[in-house]
Amino acid sequence: MKLLKTENSGGYFLRGDGEYAAIDKVSKGDLLRLVNLTLSEDYVEFDEYDENKIQNQAHQVIYRSLYRKLSALRERKQEFADESARLYLEDYERYKEGEEVKGENALGAISAVAR
Repeated sequence: MKLLKTENSGGYFLRGDGEYAAIDKVSKGDLLRLVNLTLSEDYVEFDEYDENKIQNQAHQVIYRSLYRKLSALRERKQEFADESARLYLEDYERYKEGEEVKGENALGAISAVAR
C-alpha cells in the first residue's frame, strides 16, 4: 500500500477513502491514520523524497518531514511491537497476580465461614 507519492510536481498522501490528496491538506487525523497504517500493515511504501520531483516548496517541506518520520517508524516497527508486547505482558502478570491474591482471600473467607 503506497501511503506517500510524488506526482505532477507535487507530494500526495493516501486519504481514508483510498484517494490521494495534496500533502499540504494533511490533517491531524490523517497523520494518525498514516502512522497506524505504517505500524499495522505488513507492507507499506512511500515514494522516496526527491526535491527535484516536487516543485512546490510547501509540499517539499511537508513531504520530506512525513517521509522521514514514517520511514523511520516503518524501520522501527518490530521494536515498537516488542515494546508493546513487553508492556502488555507486565500488566497481564500484575493483573494475574492480583487475581490470584483475591482468589486466595476468597477461598480463605469461604473456609472460615464453613468452619
